[in-house]
Amino acid sequence: MIKSLKKFSIFLASVALLVGLQSEAFAAKKSRTLSKTIKQDHVKCGVSQGLPGFSNADAAGNWTGIDVDVCRAVAAAVLGDSGKVKFTPLTAKERFTALSSGEVDVLARNTTWTLSRDADLNLTFVGVNFYDGQGFMVRKSSGITSTNGFKNGISVCTNTGTTTELNMRDFFNSKKISYEPVAFEKADEVVQAYDAGRCDTYTTDKSGLAAQRTKMKNPDEHIVLPETISKEPLGPAVRHGDQVWEDIVRWSLFAMIEAEEYGITSANADSLKTSENPQIKRLVGSEGELGTLLGLGNDWSLNIIKQVGNYGESYKRNIADTGILPARGPNALWTNGGLLYVAPAR
Repeated sequence: MIKSLKKFSIFLASVALLVGLQSEAFAAKKSRTLSKTIKQDHVKCGVSQGLPGFSNADAAGNWTGIDVDVCRAVAAAVLGDSGKVKFTPLTAKERFTALSSGEVDVLARNTTWTLSRDADLNLTFVGVNFYDGQGFMVRKSSGITSTNGFKNGISVCTNTGTTTELNMRDFFNSKKISYEPVAFEKADEVVQAYDAGRCDTYTTDKSGLAAQRTKMKNPDEHIVLPETISKEPLGPAVRHGDQVWEDIVRWSLFAMIEAEEYGITSANADSLKTSENPQIKRLVGSEGELGTLLGLGNDWSLNIIKQVGNYGESYKRNIADTGILPARGPNALWTNGGLLYVAPAR
């Protein structure tokens, strides 16, 4: 009997030690980025150097866009204040280094999720906040209305350090059309070069073409051709290895999308705390304890919805109402024939 008790005591001690080690490991893991963010009292967010509708600063330095709203959502969830974000504008070439080095903790910079980036770089994509595809812009005066009108020797303006370069190469090689790339590191340099006539066409994601066209001297003199030559799922990324922070950023984005699905807006979120729908009650924090699973308060998603809005509000404010892309297309909810479909918050 005594021998059995000793064995049982040893077993209980081993279990306690294992649980203690797991708890310590979880705490250390949680503290990597979340604790640092709480201590510095702001989210460090990497954005583009100026892409209307996605991440763009006005003359006073105020940032707006659907990528910007992802970072504001994280700040609302973690710090209770969507305004507590430090934005760092990055070129396509330097964005991954900035994330890997810790200069930023969230990269929300119209970045395409690909296998090579996911597997080979020190980052993890947490979702898609815009489904896009690469296209071409030309001057109306060129008479070109389709990529079928492209001829050998065509010059093409584009960005370095992007999937755009690779897609462009694959496209022209498959068509057996010789081309001359005119590449720049900064997006505004590409726009200026094309607008100045240094190349025949400008290629990037179609949303980017629509946005950058607004910066040109005479926007109406340019058209985006109908062909889409690639898949470009754009989304935020975090450094690989911090599971808790990854979950926080992922579910901050998901909360915005699911809030739209259930009709929860910045205006009515508080009034829906007494809803009879348990999923709505979980999103506005009046049922369940989902926040504790992320190391956050239970009002984390309510703060996001009230301060930033749902995905539809963000799209309307930043992209539709600005005239960039009025139609949602694939970025409509799955219930409206689009691709936006996220895991449930439960």
